[in-house]
Amino acid sequence: MMESRPAPEIGRQIGNPNFVLSLARGLRVIECFEGHIGGRTVAEIATDAGLSRASVRRLLLTLEMLGYAESSRRVYHLKTRVLKLGLSYLSSTSVIAAAQPVLERLTGVLGESASMSMLDGDQIVYVARSAASRVLSVGLSVGSRLPAYCTSMGRVLLAALPEEQLDAYLRNLRPRAYTAKTIIDPKKLRAVILKARKDGFALVNEELEAGLRALSVPVRNRQNRVVAAINVGAHALRIDQKQMLHRCLPVLRECAATISEILL
Repeated sequence: MMESRPAPEIGRQIGNPNFVLSLARGLRVIECFEGHIGGRTVAEIATDAGLSRASVRRLLLTLEMLGYAESSRRVYHLKTRVLKLGLSYLSSTSVIAAAQPVLERLTGVLGESASMSMLDGDQIVYVARSAASRVLSVGLSVGSRLPAYCTSMGRVLLAALPEEQLDAYLRNLRPRAYTAKTIIDPKKLRAVILKARKDGFALVNEELEAGLRALSVPVRNRQNRVVAAINVGAHALRIDQKQMLHRCLPVLRECAATISEILL
């Protein structure tokens, strides 16, 4: 049986003598479980991964033998052992190790949830978080992903991109309106991203979820390169935009500077 068309990131590397195709396919299979709480079948993964069913079946059986997956009635689920892959990254990245105690202190000072994220393609990935007792309907934890264009951390991170990369991002973006306030016009998005670059912060007002207001600043390494963003999120009825800037922005900037000082 012929293979289906491979995923673009795999197809680009085929022919590279240093590229291990079987490893790439195994990781792609793991990624196909994202967002599927009920598990996945061989056929479903084959379609998403661009692989033949036979290849997917062998990869899943290998993952099952290694303790990364399990099956029941032809439906596969990932096992908790997969978390070791993510924990290996979290425990080996200095910016994340530096951030967690700072975020917890930030929550203690402001009484609001605080997070740190990094840019991954057109999404932000939460890599550290300190949650306040007040929780909105957006359930966020380490590993959660959100679109960059309508989040405060995303805009701070997009603002740090070189012009050609930002141009490509906006050119390929297909935004959706999560609320009536979500900015989806490319020209307006460019304007607010460039404003975040100029101001050194981004304030997003109820664009991802009604009632959710978030403020973010960049985290820089010692070479002055933006490596992450940190934010605080609050309910819009509890704190208005001016109060958020006056009360939260100085603390956020201080915390970002603290993380930067710790980085090697």
